[in-house]
Formats: sequence, C-alpha cells, structure tokens
Amino acid sequence: MNTPNISFEFFPPQTLEASFRLWDTVRVLAPLSPDFVSVTYGAGGTTRDLTHEAVSTIHNNYGLNVAAHLTCVDATRAETLAIAGQYAAAGVTDVVALRGDPPKGAERFTPTPDGFADSCELIEALADTGRFNIRVGAYPESHPEASNRTQDIDWLKRKFEAGACAAITQFFFEAETFFRFRDACNKAGITAPIIPGILPIENWAGTKKFAKRCGAAVPAWLDDAFQKAKRDGREDLLSTALCTELCSDLIDEGVNDLHFYTLNRPQLTREVCHALGIQPKLSLQKVA
Repeated sequence: MNTPNISFEFFPPQTLEASFRLWDTVRVLAPLSPDFVSVTYGAGGTTRDLTHEAVSTIHNNYGLNVAAHLTCVDATRAETLAIAGQYAAAGVTDVVALRGDPPKGAERFTPTPDGFADSCELIEALADTGRFNIRVGAYPESHPEASNRTQDIDWLKRKFEAGACAAITQFFFEAETFFRFRDACNKAGITAPIIPGILPIENWAGTKKFAKRCGAAVPAWLDDAFQKAKRDGREDLLSTALCTELCSDLIDEGVNDLHFYTLNRPQLTREVCHALGIQPKLSLQKVA
C-alpha cells in the first residue's frame, strides 16, 4: 500500500481549555509532516478573529503550511479581501474558500450587503489577486441545499473554473461513496484534485447528529456496529479499525491525499496515520 499525503483540519479555540487542546493537537500531529493544516471559521463566521490568531500562531511558531478558511458570511467584499490581504502579507497564501453556514438563528444563507453572493464570487476575487492557492469544499453526497447530486457537481465545476486548484470533500462513511462521486466528477470533465475528507469517529452519537446536518448518509450496519461496541467498551478500537480500513480502501483505488477532520482531538487521527504507515518525520520545535 502506498503512503498517502496527509493534511489536518483544526478549529480555533474559544476557551482557555480549548486553547490547550488545540496546541496539544498541533504538538501531537505536526511530527507527521502534513502537507498543510487548515483552520476553520465557526458557524456563521463567529470565530473570524480567533481563526486569524490561530492561523498566525501556527504559521509563525510551528513551521506548518497553514490554509486559512475564508467565508462569505457576515462581511463585505472589502472586509473579506482585507483579511485575505493580511494573511498574504504574513506569508499565509493557502486558503480554503467557502460560502459558509448561515449565521446562528438563520435558516438560509443571505449575502451581506456588498458581500460575496456565493463561494464562486469569493474564489474568483481571491484568484484575481494572484496571491493564493485556493482549495474549496465538495460534497460526495448532496449538499443539504442542493436539489440533486448533479447540482453539486455543477457547482464544483464552477468553483474550479473560478480559480480553485483542489477540493476537499465533506466526510463520508463508505469508500464507494467517494468513488461514485469521483467517477461522476471525471464524467463531468473535472480533472483537478479532489481530496477525501476523513472523520475519525470520537463520539458516535455526536457524529450522527453532525452527519444529519451536513447530509452524510449513516449506513445501518455502522450504527449497529457502534451500538455493539458501546456495550463492550470498544468504541475507540472500532473507530480506529473502521477509519483505517476506509483510508486503505481509498488508497488502494488510487487516492494519494487524505484530509483528516481532527476536531482538535489528535489521538485517533495519529493512530490511523500510524496504521497507514505514516510515521513521525520531525521533532516539533517551536520557533523562537
């Protein structure tokens, strides 16, 4: 089995305890030499300043290639591009460009006055600066707001035409889900890299709720397996085994890159990476 390239997603801390957890996650996973790490916005853009702080700290102090999330939520075009300019000036030129979830309490996304109407407008504006390597989101199962799967693929194609260089998918539970999506993208003429998003399952009940919100189908066999594992006290063992098997199946069918949604809990991600043959390559030393 080939050893894949890996990347990790972190989210910015909102409490002191969460801050310690983020830096512990960076410390644990950085020695695996990821291609890049990304830092999210909170729902509705609620952690914009915290995201900027986390991106800057990781970039300056830990020697990792950081991709900052940018969204269209609750900001004008000028404000969003000013944030992007600050990143570029600090040497952060990788961006994950997303429309973003609606602000808390809103049922649907509504563009901010003088803001970007959708992700394609944001991508095009970032690409026009010539300063950024732009990754975008993709949905191997229909986006909750999409009328059908064809619409998802059409949107993804538009994102690449606007200037994106690669896409990272929403998480999924079965390798066939990704393969069907990849085949459909190829049929539609999409040739840019599509990186599968991998979610090591820390908490099955929470994962099911998350899956429902983002449109990821939960196989009955998987729910049954976790119910049995919970009775036996073997949930972590099952999570590691299933995630490793999923990644192995993807690699066996030609996938070269994996993006792990760590939820700032590094242990399962590290164990899966080790099982895939990815070993520490460096000792993490903070830059003075």
